[in-house]
Amino acid sequence: MASSNPFASILKTLEKPGGGEFGKYYSLPALGDPRIDRLPYSIRILLESAIRNCDEFQVKAKDVEKIIDWENSSPKQVEIPFKPARVLLQDFTGVPAVVDLACMRDAMNMLGGDSNKINPLVPVDLVIDHSVQVDVARSENAVQANMELEFQRNKERFGFLKWGSNAFDNMLVVPPGSGIVHQVNLEYLGRVVFNREGILYPDSVVGTDSHTTMIDGLGVAGWGVGGIEAEAAMLGQPMSMVLPGVVGFKLSGKLKDGVTATDLVLTVTQMLRKHGVVGKFVEFYGQGMSELSLADRATIANMSPEYGATMGFFPVDHVTLQYLKLTGRSEETVSMIESYLRANNMFVDYSQPQVEKVYSSCLELNLEDVEPCMSGPKRPHDRVPLKEMKADWHSCLDNKVGFKGFAIPKESQSKVVEFSFHETPAQLRHGDVVIAAITSCTNTSNPSVMLGAALVAKKACELGLEVKPWIKTSLAPGSGVVTKYLEKSGLQKYLNQLGFNIVGYGCTTCIGNSGDLHESVGSAISENDIVAAAVLSGNRNFEGRVHPLTRANYLASPPLVVAYALAGTVDIDFETEPIGLGKDGEQIFFRDIWPSTEEVANVVQSSVLPEMFKATYEAITQGNPMWNRLSVPLSTLYTWDPNSTYIHDPPYFKSMTMSPPGPHGVRDAYCLLNFGDSITTDHISPAGSIHKDSPAAKYLMERGVDRRDFNSYGSRRGNDEIMARGTFANIRIVNKLVKGEVGPKTIHIPSGEKLTVFDAAMRYKSEGQDTIILAGAEYGSGSSRDWAAKGPMLLGVKAVIAKSFERIHRSNLVGMGIIPLCYKPGQDADTLGLTGHERYTIDLPSSVSEIKPGQDITVVTDNGKSFTCILRFDTEVELAYFDHGGILQYVIRNLIAGKQ
Repeated sequence: MASSNPFASILKTLEKPGGGEFGKYYSLPALGDPRIDRLPYSIRILLESAIRNCDEFQVKAKDVEKIIDWENSSPKQVEIPFKPARVLLQDFTGVPAVVDLACMRDAMNMLGGDSNKINPLVPVDLVIDHSVQVDVARSENAVQANMELEFQRNKERFGFLKWGSNAFDNMLVVPPGSGIVHQVNLEYLGRVVFNREGILYPDSVVGTDSHTTMIDGLGVAGWGVGGIEAEAAMLGQPMSMVLPGVVGFKLSGKLKDGVTATDLVLTVTQMLRKHGVVGKFVEFYGQGMSELSLADRATIANMSPEYGATMGFFPVDHVTLQYLKLTGRSEETVSMIESYLRANNMFVDYSQPQVEKVYSSCLELNLEDVEPCMSGPKRPHDRVPLKEMKADWHSCLDNKVGFKGFAIPKESQSKVVEFSFHETPAQLRHGDVVIAAITSCTNTSNPSVMLGAALVAKKACELGLEVKPWIKTSLAPGSGVVTKYLEKSGLQKYLNQLGFNIVGYGCTTCIGNSGDLHESVGSAISENDIVAAAVLSGNRNFEGRVHPLTRANYLASPPLVVAYALAGTVDIDFETEPIGLGKDGEQIFFRDIWPSTEEVANVVQSSVLPEMFKATYEAITQGNPMWNRLSVPLSTLYTWDPNSTYIHDPPYFKSMTMSPPGPHGVRDAYCLLNFGDSITTDHISPAGSIHKDSPAAKYLMERGVDRRDFNSYGSRRGNDEIMARGTFANIRIVNKLVKGEVGPKTIHIPSGEKLTVFDAAMRYKSEGQDTIILAGAEYGSGSSRDWAAKGPMLLGVKAVIAKSFERIHRSNLVGMGIIPLCYKPGQDADTLGLTGHERYTIDLPSSVSEIKPGQDITVVTDNGKSFTCILRFDTEVELAYFDHGGILQYVIRNLIAGKQ
C-alpha cells in the first residue's frame, strides 16, 4: 500500500521576488544529480511528476531512477508511470467518457461499493466544440442559425454534459459557441504551473483528442490518449507509458517574406514523418526559436499526430511569458510561473550559455528553406510545394488509385459538366474547389495567418475579384478573440464580401462537419464522377473525412484557402496563370493579392490586444442563453432513458463480478475483415454523417428518427447501439474479403453471404463464433478514438493481427480487452499466404502471471498454417487490464477493494 514520499527532503520553499512565498515545490537541483542537467526539458516534466507522486505503490523510487537515467534507459523501452496534472475532453469523446463514469457509478452500486468514489481526482475541462455544423454559410446570420440547429440536434447530449458538470467534482464544462478545445486550452485553460494546496508543479495534460499536443507550444506537456485511458487518469490511475526517446529538432534562420506558419508546419510534418518519430517526444531548440511567435509554435505542436510524435514540445522561454501576458494571465501568475520554472531548471533563457542537452537523434531546419506549400490530396504528410501544385494535380489524375492517384482516363480529364445553380448557368471540372474553409485550431489560433487571410481578401476585393457563388466558403474561428481582432482591424468586411462569413466557433469542416453542398453541386459531382476539391486550413484530409463528395482535400494556410477560393480550382499554376479578372478586365495574379510579412506583422501589432482575451474568457464561464436554459436533474446517479437515441446505458459491466475473468485466447475464430495498410480510426469508427442505407440508419428509423435528424456518428457516441452499428461503416473502407469492392461490407465465411459488417458480426456472435481482424501497417492511425476499440469489442472481435499499430489505438484495444498482435518483421498476411478465409487459433496461458509483455505467440490456422506474432501488451499494467477484462473493470475492482 501507499507510503510517505521518499523524496520529502527535497521539498523547498519558493520565495516571491518582493518577499513572502509562492508555496513549496520538489526541487530537481536539490537532488544534486549531474545527469538531470543533460535531460531534455520534456523529460524533466516526467521526472518532477514521478518524484511528487512517489508513494512506493503507484509510483516507485526505481521509476524516478529510470527517468533520471533516461540517456541509458530510454533505448531499452523501459516502462514508467505518469500522473498528468489534468484531463481535457471535447464533447464527441467527452459524452462517452461521462457515460462510462455514470455507468461505473451504477456498477459500484451493484457490487456494493461507494458510487461517489467515481469522481475525477484531477481537474477535468470539457469544451463543447465538435457539434456545430456548417448548415448555413455565406450569410450574416450564419452563427446564430447554425447554433440554433446545433442545440436542436444536440439538446439531449448537452443536457447530459450539463448534468455531468454538476454530478461530478472537479469538472468544468465550457458551453457550445465558445471556441475549439485546443485554442481555449492555449488561450485560457493552460496553467503552465499549478499551485494546488500550497504545492507548485508543472502543468501537464492528457486529452481525448489527438491534437491536445497543441498545448506543447506553451511549454505544457500534453498529448492525446484514448477516452478509456483518460477516464482511468481522472480516477487517479497512473498512466503506464514507455519512457520515450526524444528527437531534438534544431531551428535556425527566419522565414522568408510571405511564408506562413502553415507552410512551416507542413514542412516539419513531412521531415519528421520521414525521420520516424512514432512513440517519441520531439523537442524544439536553437536560435530560430526566437523568430517563432508562440502561435507559430502552437501550430507546429498541434500537428504532432500528423508527424506521428507523442509530443512536439517547446520549452518555456521569454516568448511564452509574453504570450501569457497577451492572453490576459495576471502579472502575479506570470511571475509565479517564471520563478518556479527558473528555480527548477525548466526555463530556457537564450541570453545565457546553453548546456548541451542529450537527444536520441537530431534534425535541423533552416527556416529560410521553407517555401509556400499545401498537403494532399489524401494525407497530411504528402506535402506539395505551391509552385508544383498544377503538375502534381495532373499526375494525381493520371496515377492509379492510391494516396496520390485518382486514375481518371486521359480522355475524360478535361471534361466540363454544365449545371444550373440558383438558375445561373455553372460549370464543374476535375479539381474545381467546392469547399473552401478557414477552420481548425491548428490555424485559427494564429493571428498572423488569420489576418494574412483577411489582407488577401481586402486586396482581392479592391481589385474586383469574386468567389463563385457555388463554392461553400466558411470561417470558423477557434475562439471569440479572432472575431474581436478581425473587427478591430477593419478587415472582416472583406472576408464577408468573399463569402467567408463566420459560421460558428468550433471544429466544423476540419472534422467533417462541413454540412451539405448545394443539391445541384452534389448532383453534378456524383452523376459525372467529378474529382472535386476542398481546400481547408485543417490538420487532416483523409479520404471521406472532410466531405463524402470531395475526393481531393488539401490542407493549406488560411490566406491560401482564400486564394484557392478566388481561383476556383486547384488546377492552376499561381506563378504563370492569373487567379481571375479584375473589375477592368485585367488579369490579376497571385502576387497581386499576397501580403508581405511586414504588412501582416503591422496589422497583428495594432489589432491583437490583451483586453480582447480577458473579455472573451470572462464571458465564457457565464455560458449563453441557450445553454443556460437547459434544465437538468441534480441526482448523482444518472436516470437512463430507454427511449433515448443519444444516451444509452452501455453493457460493459452488466455481468461483472468481483473476480477477474482471467486472460482469454482465441479458438477457431473467423476473420471478420481483412485490411491493407493505413486503416485509420475514421475507417473503423467514422465521426461523420450516417449513411441512409446503413445499419445505424435502420436502427434510428425503427425508432422514429427522421433522416434529417440523424446527426453524425460523432454526436451519437453516447449510444453504444448506434456506435456498434457504425463500426467499420465508412463508405470508403476497402476489405480484401469483398475483392476490391469499396464500402462497409464483408463476407460471412461459413455461408459465403455478403453482408454489412455489423450484420455479419451479429451472425457470428449468435452462432457463438469468435472473430479476428487482419490488418497491414499503421492500423488505427488518425484521431484518438476510443470507439474504434469499443465498437470492435461490441462486435465480438477478440484479436487484431497487424503489421504495426498507431500508439493510442493499440492502447485503446488493450483497454477494451482485445488482443493486439504484430506479425514478425518482413511478414504480413500476403507473405504468409493468408486469405482471411481460414479459421484462427491463438493460444494464451490461462494465468496472466505466465504471460510476458512483448512475448512471441503462435497463431495456427485450420488449413495447417502456423506463424509467430509479437504479443503487443507492452507493459505489466496492460497485462493486468487484460486479466480484468479491461481497464475500467480493473479500476472498479481496485476502488472497491480499497487499493486506490
